[in-house]
Amino acid sequence: MKRILFILAATALNAAEPKPVPRMQAVPLPQDQVSLQRDGAELCRLYLAGSQQRPFIFPIIGPSGRMLTRMGHPRDPVGHNHHNSVWFSHEKAGGVNFWTDRAGKDQKLGSIQHLRVLRLDDTDSAALVETENAWLDPDGAAVLHDRRRASARPLENGEWLLELDLQLEARSADTVLEQTAFGLLGVRMAKTIGVADGGGTIRNSEGGVDEKECFRKPARWMDYSGPVANGVIEGITILDHPENANHPVPFHCRDDGWMGAAVTFPGALVVKKDIPLRLRYALYIHSGAASPEKIEAQWKSFAAAKWVDFPAKK
Repeated sequence: MKRILFILAATALNAAEPKPVPRMQAVPLPQDQVSLQRDGAELCRLYLAGSQQRPFIFPIIGPSGRMLTRMGHPRDPVGHNHHNSVWFSHEKAGGVNFWTDRAGKDQKLGSIQHLRVLRLDDTDSAALVETENAWLDPDGAAVLHDRRRASARPLENGEWLLELDLQLEARSADTVLEQTAFGLLGVRMAKTIGVADGGGTIRNSEGGVDEKECFRKPARWMDYSGPVANGVIEGITILDHPENANHPVPFHCRDDGWMGAAVTFPGALVVKKDIPLRLRYALYIHSGAASPEKIEAQWKSFAAAKWVDFPAKK
């Protein structure tokens, strides 16, 4: 008996200590979804299923636990059902419309199809997911491929940062992203945050306020903040990285609750064959109507971060 107790005690002493549980986790879910979580609570969810017109992120959860984004326009759910919370797309890529769900006359309607998850990573400092996607024309031919990374990083007081890296690749021939205000990054805010529907406020780094002063104006950042509950204000700031093409980017925004980084509004961009176009943005998810000084500090921190290469292709 004593020998058995000795063996059990020795086994307990020699047992490996449990590994620390990462604070930030990227949790794969059924139906091609990935949940980015902090301390077990979801911050956002990636929808990747091939049955969709494009991958998107929904919702964005604010510090209060409420949704800061929505699917579709609050007063035009059919005409703007392509407003998928947070998404990448473009109206005129290689002659194909990837922006809308219904092409107009003489337009080719494309779709962005998820191909595979490249990497999932859990650490105390970030929950990360990398994916590969194909931009397909109506015949199923690839106009572009992309690799993208979404990294959720915790900040103080329940706030957080969602870093979004996009690498566009033209593998067969140069591909033109034509001049348009619709592309590449869009964010559709919750109805109660909109200027028109909820009494929110748009601000940019240049001191502009609301659509009349911010519409298609270049800026380092644009913020949309408003009520998410009685007495509770929260918001999202899009941060444009200084290494991006056409920085500071013109922001397309509306009082009806949406904003987007219109990187090709100044003019067309060409994605060269075998020379990727790299873009970096971040969403700063904050409580209150964050002061310009506080937002600027987040932008400076993001601006100092360098591009991290995607893993080499296998």
